[in-house]
Amino acid sequence: MLKMAKRIAPDKWRHFYAGIAMGLILQIISGILFPSLFTAVIVTLLIVTVISFGFELFSLVTGIGYYDFMDAIATIIGGIAGMGLVFIFQVL
Repeated sequence: MLKMAKRIAPDKWRHFYAGIAMGLILQIISGILFPSLFTAVIVTLLIVTVISFGFELFSLVTGIGYYDFMDAIATIIGGIAGMGLVFIFQVL
């Protein structure tokens, strides 16, 4: 496990942690706004995906920052992890 973690760039870890925070916050808000847990999860996943790819597309179009497709993937994976943490408490 440690061997694989060393191969992941530090930049990707930052995106992963940002995704966790985004998933946590958005899942809590969606859980409050939508009565159905399934709907809350789908809406949160869509928002996390749109924000992640949208930020990378913004970097590509404007030239501000550095565009990297894998940054968006790392953010989405982190968002799913954050959603999972909140989901455990929503189910209980």
